Amino acid sequence: MNAQEIIRNIEKEQLKAEVPEFRVGDTVKVYGKIKEGNRERIQIFEGIVLKKQGGGNRITFTVRKLSNGVGVEKTWPLHSPNVEKVEVVRRGKVRRAKLFYLRGRVGKRAKVKERVK
Repeated sequence: MNAQEIIRNIEKEQLKAEVPEFRVGDTVKVYGKIKEGNRERIQIFEGIVLKKQGGGNRITFTVRKLSNGVGVEKTWPLHSPNVEKVEVVRRGKVRRAKLFYLRGRVGKRAKVKERVK
């Protein structure tokens, strides 16, 4: 058993059993665990998925939201134990893999069309 197989087996154990299906452009609610002293609580971060990257247990996704007129972006590891769950609010219709152009837009121009099934 070589080193690559050992690493692959360890990474396979760290994967979450149930991973939500979401794409770039979707509006999602990320339920993240936050530690404050000795207490632990769940905080919801809702915004548009700007990008997804990585593979295996290293998949990360970046979510952007407007908070008091200021854009806030947070990158979450998908298989992290600190991410309780990811809930899709709206499906977005986009034609590119990374939505960095949304950073320069405010208000109605920063909206993403909704995907109709």
